[in-house]
Amino acid sequence: MAPKLRKRAMETSRNCGATPMEAEDAAQDVLLRLWQMHDELERFRSLEAVVVKMARWTTLNLHRRKPMADVDAPTMTRLAASDATPAERMEELDNDEWLAQRLERLPSTQHTVLVMRQVERRSGKEIARLLGITEESVRTLLSRARRQLYEDIKRRK
Repeated sequence: MAPKLRKRAMETSRNCGATPMEAEDAAQDVLLRLWQMHDELERFRSLEAVVVKMARWTTLNLHRRKPMADVDAPTMTRLAASDATPAERMEELDNDEWLAQRLERLPSTQHTVLVMRQVERRSGKEIARLLGITEESVRTLLSRARRQLYEDIKRRK
């Protein structure tokens, strides 16, 4: 039964956008949690449904905790190649740092949706499928995140 559930957890994780290695980690986490609660498993009608749900949330949590190092690489390249003065470069780095802090303060779902849309260039439909929410929810979360950032920028000036 464990190999079947492991395979299902890996499939679910991959469908949520995980790399093969992340899917393996998620599947191991799911199986470990199942083992920890092995005395309670009889209360579930479908163990496979539990595995799917656990794998989805485990994968989403992995994505939320991922560092945003790739986002800063284009900024650093742009700064190095620009003809800006050192003071202008420092100001731009300060602005980028300020924005990164504001992004981290967003609620995790808003942050995840914003990164998936703006950085990963995923469509609203794809984000909805990966997160298991409706496209309307994706639009709402994206709008709220953008509005919050806009308000923060207005207050900063």
